[in-house]
Amino acid sequence: MAILRFQALKTAINYKPSTFEGEEKRSELFASNVFNESTMRQYLTGDAFKSVVSAIHDGKKINRVVADQVASSMKNWALSKGVTHYTHWFQPLTGATAEKHDAFFETLEDGIAIEKFDGDQLVQQEPDASSFPSGGIRNTFEARGYTAWDPTSPAFIYETTLCIPTIFVAYTGEALDYKTPLLRALHTIDDAATQVCRYFDKNVKKVSALVGWEQEYFLVDKNLAACRPDITLTGRTLLGHSSAKGQQLEDHYFGSIPNRALNFMRDLENQCMLLGIPAKTRHNEVAPNQFEIAPIYEEANLSVDHNSLLMDVMGRVAARHNFKVLLHEKPFANINGSGKHNNWSLSTDTGVNLLKPGKTPMSNLQFLTFFINTIKAVYENEELLRASIASASNDHRLGANEAPPSIISIFIGAQLTKVLNDLEGVTKGKLSPKEKTDLKLNVVGKIPDVLLDNTDRNRTSPFAFTGNKFEFRAVGSTANCGNPMTMLNTIIAKQLKEFKIEVDELIESKNFKKDEAVFNVLREYIKASKDILFEGNGYGKEWEEEAQKRGLSNNKNTPEALKVKLHKSTIRLFEEMNVMSKVEVEARYEVEINAYINHLQIESRVLGDIARNHIVPTAVKYQNILIKNVKGLKEIFNKDYVDFGKEQLNLIKAISGHIDDINSKVTQMINERKAANGIEDITLKAEAYCNKVKPFLNDIRYHCDKLELMVDDELWPLTKYRELLFIR
Repeated sequence: MAILRFQALKTAINYKPSTFEGEEKRSELFASNVFNESTMRQYLTGDAFKSVVSAIHDGKKINRVVADQVASSMKNWALSKGVTHYTHWFQPLTGATAEKHDAFFETLEDGIAIEKFDGDQLVQQEPDASSFPSGGIRNTFEARGYTAWDPTSPAFIYETTLCIPTIFVAYTGEALDYKTPLLRALHTIDDAATQVCRYFDKNVKKVSALVGWEQEYFLVDKNLAACRPDITLTGRTLLGHSSAKGQQLEDHYFGSIPNRALNFMRDLENQCMLLGIPAKTRHNEVAPNQFEIAPIYEEANLSVDHNSLLMDVMGRVAARHNFKVLLHEKPFANINGSGKHNNWSLSTDTGVNLLKPGKTPMSNLQFLTFFINTIKAVYENEELLRASIASASNDHRLGANEAPPSIISIFIGAQLTKVLNDLEGVTKGKLSPKEKTDLKLNVVGKIPDVLLDNTDRNRTSPFAFTGNKFEFRAVGSTANCGNPMTMLNTIIAKQLKEFKIEVDELIESKNFKKDEAVFNVLREYIKASKDILFEGNGYGKEWEEEAQKRGLSNNKNTPEALKVKLHKSTIRLFEEMNVMSKVEVEARYEVEINAYINHLQIESRVLGDIARNHIVPTAVKYQNILIKNVKGLKEIFNKDYVDFGKEQLNLIKAISGHIDDINSKVTQMINERKAANGIEDITLKAEAYCNKVKPFLNDIRYHCDKLELMVDDELWPLTKYRELLFIR
């Protein structure tokens, strides 16, 4: 293994970065491999085009005749670009995308070959549902599941295959993917937000949730990564001593991008342009070899699809540049991990961002309505938001010094806090003419000026207002954005529905004017939800104590965080909003808790294997060299070896101590794992893995990392941090 390490190092050092050729003007490349509205205009009849556009924008159904026309047009377009296969592209609960490729090629009875693709093949396919996580919805012997075309997300071509974005459901209709609940949540918030918007603008007919993600990732040399079984099998380093130089000089953040990484980025962005992913930003992140890519805002469903597609494309492009992309939230200890900030806002079909103040008091009151309702929704459902980003990998990142804590709070800045404090003092009941004037001129009217100066940011906040959107910073880099976005849009839809009921009641039963009713309800919301607002240091112990006093949860690990998904109130919320049924909610809990168990099981098995089969034998080999050295000293000087091999002897003893501790702790870890595996209740099993098995990962790592500093570098079998973390 040590030989492989040095061969990989030699290859990495001598690697000459390939230049990326063929880059064209981005605007000309953009979406050229996407069957979007522009392409459809060229290939569809007028009636078929109108039908598809109505399905995209208004949710209307597409009949069989139109489906056949769309399928035929898709096929002709794809064939003109050299495509040979098609697939229903979907996002099961594995955390990865899925696809089964079928050729357009078919033969007729007389042996004549044709290219065929009709409406039936476009609209529905039948992959094996039993082999994907279902949380008990499907049995092994019940294989039928269906993928169904989602016309709101355009088909695209990737590597000679026509990919058709679809939902994935069980034979009995339950969702088996991330997309189906997201689409339901987006429909619900559209309905709820549109109704509230009509208080301020009767012309609003649709409200869309928008998402802009920021994907962080690490790049490491592919050959060096291949020398690490832990990276290969778990996506992170389970052991490895810190490099003498890490991120402490802060010289990588926003620094000059290394040529080799830049060539990868240019190639990746070129692929993004072809696929219609509006990649806009690239830069070095804080840790060595850490980078970020971010797109322009998009409608939430399309944005989620694009992020899932990007994560797949990144791996393929990286291989061409002799890289491996690490998306794990914490691939290296003691340096920053990776997140995926989800920037969220709402926009009307009239072109108004509902989280951006306007030029009139009326538009600013609309902004305050959605702003305060969002705060109230997060306050009422902070545990659910925490659960939506819970995973074994994100547990390593949350609460570390580069990521938000596990306590969900909202940062809005001092100026907007003052605005809410002023609104909190609004008189209960009907407003006097003077109070109406003061509110409109001195509070609501000045909000745009306030936001102009509200430029500071709190990097420790999990959920922050950043001028015209909320940024959900606690989302992990490996996450499917559909999960947190389903949760966020559902809870805000629920809150907006409640808001409208309360406002209408004041208008109808108390004869309040609309503005008076809105101010009265918002005032009570500010009072009720102010405990979720926090401007200070989210990392401090003082905040943990303060948050506890405020009644905020602090679920530090996934088993704790996921329990809220089984609460009756959670199931009632999803059922009431028509986002998920009780069966679907419970199934997702089972899938997510099992994923947590499986991740820890794999990590513990991999670490045990590396420790005993790689680290211990290497340490023993070096120990034998030292023993031979001490014996040689005794023979040469013909004196007591203690006088001439004291330091070597101390080193031998230290190595023996670490070897003993490794073997002992690996045995204990295996026993705890066996005990956990015998527990039938999945919640109790997850807790056993969390509290009994997981601690051994750090204990065993400690002794392995100590040996790394003691053993001869030429013998050490694994690529070291200093070799992995600095692109050559």
